[in-house]
Amino acid sequence: MIHKTKPSEGESRLEMLLNLCQETKETIENISELKNSDAYRILERFLSEQAYYDEQTKKLKAKDSKSIPSDSLQSAYDEDATYRKKGNKAESGYVLNLSETCAKENSFQLITDYTVEKNIKSDVELLKERLPIIKQNTKCQEVYVDGGYYSKEVVQIAKENCVEVHFTDLNGRKPVRMSVSEYEIDEETKVIKKCPRGIIPIHASVKKGQTVAHFPKEACAKCELKNQCYCKEQKKDYVVRVNLKSIEAAKQREKIECRCEGNKSKRAAIEGTNSALKRGHGLSKLRVRGLVKCRVNVGLKVLAQNFKRFARYMLERAKKAIGERQGGSAPVLVQ
Repeated sequence: MIHKTKPSEGESRLEMLLNLCQETKETIENISELKNSDAYRILERFLSEQAYYDEQTKKLKAKDSKSIPSDSLQSAYDEDATYRKKGNKAESGYVLNLSETCAKENSFQLITDYTVEKNIKSDVELLKERLPIIKQNTKCQEVYVDGGYYSKEVVQIAKENCVEVHFTDLNGRKPVRMSVSEYEIDEETKVIKKCPRGIIPIHASVKKGQTVAHFPKEACAKCELKNQCYCKEQKKDYVVRVNLKSIEAAKQREKIECRCEGNKSKRAAIEGTNSALKRGHGLSKLRVRGLVKCRVNVGLKVLAQNFKRFARYMLERAKKAIGERQGGSAPVLVQ
């Protein structure tokens, strides 16, 4: 019905299909054996997510794309798959999150943790869940991730687990004005003690997720940093309001700028691991359906990749030992 549909006919054809599905559903409801089947349950879910009943026409109509939830049914054969649009790329399926060792002194690196989830789960949620597990299994003290994993909650969980998280970049634009870190802010109370020019506020406090400081009008009016500052003029004074989340973000941004190249080089290898799993182990398109089967399948592929790395290391070591015993140069392993 829809294979050779013209663009102008798409909407009417889709509604025709939805109403045929509704007729099928009503027919199945009278057959007790079929009403308890998976087919009926999937059909019922599909109609509830994709269509609504129009009182005027007394028929089903397709919902607007914005009204359809991201965890809606994507395939009649895979009920766990979800829809996600990241940037300009839209995908249906699952998301894989990997972690691996990256210490230079290691003879070879190993994948130490993996998780497969519905792809509507954000990077932040994934790291919040996996970081304590990674710490427990590896006793690591440092973790390198990209800016998509940053959140205040992630930083807090890292502190609780005695792990320092290094972000290679942060999402969002850099502030046009001066950095929040230019202000002298108390580490514990988050109260502003001095402005970038060293002026002490008349009074300062923290409320509603913001640190607020009031400065003398005569000091701020003549300040050369006025146009870059967060201050806003009021009747009696100038006030500075800074979101508490911005303070932590500014600190992280400073760390990134100081250690930018080192952080990126340590995190770069994981991209190669992703590529190797896709090219060498068929990770880009799994031959199984369902979240549980995908997790098992990916686990086996990760295990195979670790065995491959270990075997390569042992082979290189053996060839080197043979070369040393023979008194010649060690053969070079060609991959």
